Amino acid sequence: MSKTTAALEAAVAELLHVRAPAGTRPSPRQRVATDRAFARILKLLSPRFRHFIRQYGLGNHWDDAEQCCAIAVHRAVEAYEPEKAQFTTFVNWQIRGELQSLRFRLMTDQRPSAQKVSATTVSLHSFVTGDDGEESSLESLVEDEEALERTERAASDYLARAAAQCLIEEFVAKGRHAALETLRRKQPKRELARALKAGGRASLDPQALDGIEARLERDREILEQRVFGELADYDAPEGSGLNREQVRQIGKRAARAMAELAEQNPRFRVMADYAPTIASRRSRAAAPAPGILPDPRAAHNRATQVVALSDLAPVAPVSATRRPDGDHLAA
Repeated sequence: MSKTTAALEAAVAELLHVRAPAGTRPSPRQRVATDRAFARILKLLSPRFRHFIRQYGLGNHWDDAEQCCAIAVHRAVEAYEPEKAQFTTFVNWQIRGELQSLRFRLMTDQRPSAQKVSATTVSLHSFVTGDDGEESSLESLVEDEEALERTERAASDYLARAAAQCLIEEFVAKGRHAALETLRRKQPKRELARALKAGGRASLDPQALDGIEARLERDREILEQRVFGELADYDAPEGSGLNREQVRQIGKRAARAMAELAEQNPRFRVMADYAPTIASRRSRAAAPAPGILPDPRAAHNRATQVVALSDLAPVAPVSATRRPDGDHLAA
């Protein structure tokens, strides 16, 4: 037995000794000792890894091959029985199997079915020379058919969200201006005249100002959650103290006001352009259903004449007489 084989057997025995029993949770000390013993085994087997990787022609996939070798060693340790064979012999077959599987996954031209048709494996990272003499990788030439659609959809979502956010901010600013004007009109005229005569501005009630800001902030939160899909229709946000009907009224008033802003403010001219299209769709959806009478303007009905029942001439009443034999006779 060589020194490397003896050291490998000792490292495997140490790993089997320090690891936690099956079905139990290892302690932090056991995990550290197991990782150190496993790293020692990988270090002793590293020359064998390099030999097998070259033998199977996986030099261009060195990192993947090393990962497969580590997986093979882990499986060998889990299934190793010292009384049946040495670990050196047992781990060789595990490494060979993992590398063979990796080669079939990466180098499909090694399969018998691929050799029949002379298939060749080409890496996407390999470089090719174009007609203009410039080199580029095959990966850069692969076209993603859905890339343009995803990009346009993401850009559209971003612009729509930004426009909706600006429209909500404009609505809040307009509501703040209207609330302040209402508060100024409610202020006593004497205080307003005294403040203007003194050259200053009329001071407003701080509590009323705080109430206005709190209400606007609440409305802003409700609108953002409803517009961006974070709040279902007619549902009240938690902690707002509102019921569903109040939330519905807030959304209804805000929708009407924001529609007017979109038509009046040139910043939202694009949004206003969609209004005729939406109105035409709604009018078509609300159009009455066709009647049961045939259309006289249709090509196949031009030779016919459609007359309403009310325009028909009245029919004379029919009287009946009884014959001697008992049968009825029309007169």
